[in-house]
Amino acid sequence: MRKIADCRETPSVVNCTLTITGEENEVVRAAAEHAVSVHGHEDTEDLREMIRGSLKDERSSTATG
Repeated sequence: MRKIADCRETPSVVNCTLTITGEENEVVRAAAEHAVSVHGHEDTEDLREMIRGSLKDERSSTATG
């Protein structure tokens, strides 16, 4: 299942609205790169685990209710 990382769910001084969607490893990698380049974090295993723990499952836009 595809995963979502949504910056709006993490408070920041830049009020970031980026959302990243894809396979889990892709999202963790991209979100870590974003956290480093935009938010000034260090790319550590702890950061990646925090990102992994905050991921949500993508809801299919074609699903019927």
